[in-house]
Amino acid sequence: MISQQQEQCQVEQLMALFNHVFSSRYQTRLVRGDDEPIYLPADDAHTHHRIVFAHGYFASALHEISHWCIAGAQRRLLEDYGYWYMPDGRDNSAQEAFEAAEIAPQAIEKVLTQACGRHFNVSVDNLEGSAEVDRDAFAAKVEARRQRYLVEGLPARAEAFRQALVALFSEGQSPEQAGRCAGDWLDQHKC
Repeated sequence: MISQQQEQCQVEQLMALFNHVFSSRYQTRLVRGDDEPIYLPADDAHTHHRIVFAHGYFASALHEISHWCIAGAQRRLLEDYGYWYMPDGRDNSAQEAFEAAEIAPQAIEKVLTQACGRHFNVSVDNLEGSAEVDRDAFAAKVEARRQRYLVEGLPARAEAFRQALVALFSEGQSPEQAGRCAGDWLDQHKC
């Protein structure tokens, strides 16, 4: 079990790593939030786009990063990438739409979580809804998509960050060293 102090240290390392890799190249920063997560594009008051993750949680940061790794250039100019989010309390059709939209990002999140040496849990995110949620079926869809990514390759930003996470959390490199490796990979792949 990881202590609260270790958790906060790892959150700081994760933020430093992300910002080292993507702040200059994509004008995007990972930011600890106090409330619900949100993606905010740059505006008159902010020179960088911001991925705001919930309550300082490591898992929330990886989840929000995963959405960012999938979003195309035009989507990254829109608040929350221009997508809807229906909060907890969804009916069956809304839950089906939510799960369909979450398979790919949660598959990437699982890859990134494993790169950190952590355990991944799918999120069906509907504790108070009327929908009957089959967590195991959703987990199987996420795992199938993860397997497909492993065969076909991750999106470029996800792959670069996966490599950086391995360097940081498994190989013991500093965020700066791990970030340079990811930057070199992005340069080689012209991303």
